[in-house]
Amino acid sequence: MPGTVTMYSTTWCGYCRRLKGQMDREGIAYTEINIEQDPESAAFVEKANGGNQTVPTVLVVPENGGEDVVMTNPSLAQVKQALGA
Repeated sequence: MPGTVTMYSTTWCGYCRRLKGQMDREGIAYTEINIEQDPESAAFVEKANGGNQTVPTVLVVPENGGEDVVMTNPSLAQVKQALGA
């Protein structure tokens, strides 16, 4: 699929595990960043979520040069839509 997906997560997040499993089954490649181990990523997640460390927060950068999309706890369908699939 075109574009890149970055998932900001934690080890204990059930919603993160669910979305990772769905993306794995669909063959959607992603990079996972644990916000508890990366302060810069935690700050990005806070900025995207009104000061809250809400995960999963997903960043999709479209390959076609479109605008980056940041989503909080998205569905698989939303991730696919952001990728243009």
